[in-house]
Parts: sequence; C-alpha cells; structure tokens
Amino acid sequence: MHKTALVPYAHLPRAHHDRHVLTSTVDVFGTAHWLLTDRAPKPGRDVLPFDALVVSVRPGGNVELTELSAVRSRWPRLDRLPDGGFVVAASRTRRREEEDDDQVQVFDALGRETSSFSVGDAVEHLLVDEAGHIWVGHFDENPAGIRRWSATGRLAWTSYDADIPGLYDCYALNVSGTTAWACPYTDFPLVEIRPDSPDSPDRPVRVWSNRIRGANAVAVHGERVVFYGGYGQEQDRLAHGELTERSVEPTDVGPLTLPDGLAPGRRRVVGRGSRIYVQAEPFTAWGVFDLST
Repeated sequence: MHKTALVPYAHLPRAHHDRHVLTSTVDVFGTAHWLLTDRAPKPGRDVLPFDALVVSVRPGGNVELTELSAVRSRWPRLDRLPDGGFVVAASRTRRREEEDDDQVQVFDALGRETSSFSVGDAVEHLLVDEAGHIWVGHFDENPAGIRRWSATGRLAWTSYDADIPGLYDCYALNVSGTTAWACPYTDFPLVEIRPDSPDSPDRPVRVWSNRIRGANAVAVHGERVVFYGGYGQEQDRLAHGELTERSVEPTDVGPLTLPDGLAPGRRRVVGRGSRIYVQAEPFTAWGVFDLST
C-alpha cells in the first residue's frame, strides 16, 4: 500500500488568521480563495445580510482582497467567475420545496451584487468553469442531480435525461476547462460531461462502470483516474485506476496524507482536472495532489 503526501499549495496570509473562514475553494485557473467574516455565524442569532472579505491567493503568491457587500448565506459555497466576479450560494434554500428562493448571489469584481437566482435546494458542489458556466451537484434531498447554469441564472444543461445510472447524490464533481467529471451515488460510475463538445454533440455524456465506492473527489488525466475518500476507515483512501472502453480498472490504492504525513481529519476537497486540492482544519492552507506529475 503506497502512501502519498499532499504538496503544499496556497496559504491564507497570517494577517487574516484572526477572522473566521466561512468557506474556501480553488478556482478553475488555480487561484485559492477564502471567504472571511469577523466571527463564526450562529443559527437564529445573526442578522442577514452581512459584509464579507474574499482573500485570493494566485499561483505564485500574489494576494487580492475583495469586499463583498450584503452576503445572504451563513454557510455558503464560493467560486470565482472568469471576469473577476464571484458566485456565493447557500447550500440550502429557505423553502426546500420551492425553486424561487434566490440563494445564489453574483458579485462583480468590485464586490457589488449584480444578480441573484435559485439553483434549487441541497447544493453539494458549486464549481465555475473557464467559460463562466456554474456547475451544481446536488445531494440526495434534491433529485436534480447535476446541472449547469449561466451566470445570469439560465439553466443550460441538466442530467435529468442523460442516462447516468444511479444518480441520487453527486458525491464527487470535478470541473476543468468546460468539462465536468462526476462520481455519483449509488452506482458510483465515472461520468464525463461535455455539453458543448463539437466532436460528439449527440453524445455529451460518457459513462464508465466503477467498483470504487464512496469517493468524494475525482481527478482524471488521459486514461488515468484517481478517486479520493470513501466510507469509514477509507476516508483518506487514494484509489488509482485505468480507463478501458467501458470501465475503470483499479490499479493501486493507499492513503493520502497532509504534507507532514498526518491524516487530514475534517477537510474540504476540490477536484480540478488532474488535481485534487485538500484543505484541513483550521482551513488556512491548501495542499494538492496532481495525477499528471
């Protein structure tokens, strides 16, 4: 069993360590972002909306600060748009049975809200691609599965009739370029989604059967794939596989650790192409595993 250590990738500058990390992500271009507030939210006691600060650390270490005005989600998802703006979305709607709760806010590069709309309840993943499309993967309290939206709230693609087996919960979602990869519960197939592909306009989805269960992140490079996470004692598992015509064939497995060799414990994960980014408590640093190296 081969042990793999994450490589240090990006750190929140120490000047901001006194603030609370609401959420954090790594965007499609490799920039890490932290959404910060003065203190941790308290259910039922905090007044919404509130102002927040995004600290962005580009590859190479350059830091940008963006003040967001009137954020409406206590426990949000975050990503950056190609024009420098941001998307902030609540994972739950206030009225779970309805689609008219504008839980998604779009901010321009100056931190001003420009639009808002709903993508539905139970948001597990929210990732923006290079063209500015917003990919949303839902967990099992919303049967919508995987959907792609424009930055103005237009539904552009849905998995509803895509013939993806066992799509009840989008456990893993990876968005790179304008392609999405997913590994959904219950059958855990590897799914490639290319809605705008000129090579296969009538076949935007490819599916490979897969025996690796419970991963919450996936990365792909050529004919190689890796799955991170699993159930119980396999939560730190890094499982490698090779793509054949119809299936993923497992090749190697072992734990993925922090750069210092310790287990991550509570963590955030983001899949981008060949990379899996991992952030462990206190959520001030990202490490990366790159399948292409």
